[in-house]
Amino acid sequence: MDVLRTPDERFEGLADWPYAPHYTEVRDADGATLRLHHVDEGPRDERPILLMHGEPSWAYLYRKVIADLVQRSRRAVAPDLVGFGRSDKPAKRTDYTYERHVAWMSDWLVQNDLKDIVLFCQDWGGLIGLRLVAAFPERFAGVVVSNTGLPTGVGKTDGFEAWLNFSQNVPELPIGFILNGGTARDLSDAERAAYEAPFPDETYKEGARQFPTLVPITPEHASVAENKAAWAVLERFDKPFVTAFSDADAITRGGEAPFQARVPGAKKAAHTTLKGGHFIQEDSPAEIAALLDGLVASLA
Repeated sequence: MDVLRTPDERFEGLADWPYAPHYTEVRDADGATLRLHHVDEGPRDERPILLMHGEPSWAYLYRKVIADLVQRSRRAVAPDLVGFGRSDKPAKRTDYTYERHVAWMSDWLVQNDLKDIVLFCQDWGGLIGLRLVAAFPERFAGVVVSNTGLPTGVGKTDGFEAWLNFSQNVPELPIGFILNGGTARDLSDAERAAYEAPFPDETYKEGARQFPTLVPITPEHASVAENKAAWAVLERFDKPFVTAFSDADAITRGGEAPFQARVPGAKKAAHTTLKGGHFIQEDSPAEIAALLDGLVASLA
């Protein structure tokens, strides 16, 4: 496996991003080693709040949530998925599969020995994060899902079809433009540049290109069986499970319903609707931090 690594200088001086990098080496099944980056801020003896991003963002998406949580004396842990942010980026699109991502993040989770976790996950952060919950339910104390899903061969929508077609056919994948288009507010030039930072050129974007094709929305997609098995675990998960979808996301609209209906922990949770677009972390960071702070307090 050929692997690209974004130069460190690309991450210098980013707006609202003072956080020190932490790295973990994860092993791929073919023997390759990948460096996976994460942010770990706040008191280390506090319960970890795991913040998982999706496509095509990175941990920068949570910068305001992290700052708010730390101000509340909470611990925030925000990893970059392989192919994104400061994490290594395999050079071939075929190197990226759903199951590889789950395996890489499982290795990272176990190596860092995170326990008693409260998870906030959005977009692919949910597709992968919920698989972690299913694989290690004993490590998770609570879950908040936002603008995500765990599809099992169905769920294609016009909104997702439009995104899929765009992502596969646009000559240059405009990361900052995509993030801005998925928020209710306009991102600043500095914020757009920060989202572009991990990708010096198109060769670094193979993971971002591949992700939309991996969502298992037809029976023919890979990982349908694995996601069905994960749902079987979630259908026994009775710890707090909160939905916090946004009010203006065409791609995941209505996606909270399966979680509320099928996950026991959702039956007793106080669900909420946040104001904003797909990248809700940009539109409602204070509300997300307050929600997570309250959930952690309720578990104490």
